[in-house]
Amino acid sequence: MAMRTPRFQQSVVDAHKQFLAQLKADGVLELAGPFTDKSGGAYIVSARDLEAARAIALSDPVHTSGSSEVSVYEWNAV
Repeated sequence: MAMRTPRFQQSVVDAHKQFLAQLKADGVLELAGPFTDKSGGAYIVSARDLEAARAIALSDPVHTSGSSEVSVYEWNAV
């Protein structure tokens, strides 16, 4: 999940979208989308383990710019 911080910069949105598009092209991104209240968004990636997923998510430009705080959770779909 990526939750906007008070330092959110609209200018990082294009880089974030390009980041997600590259993940999709690489076959890593499963789903992505913003929350309707505009507080942030969530995406699901396929990774070999939690640490690999964390490395992917924490390289998101919305996180590295300080615009959003990214949290990574392991999830088992049923």
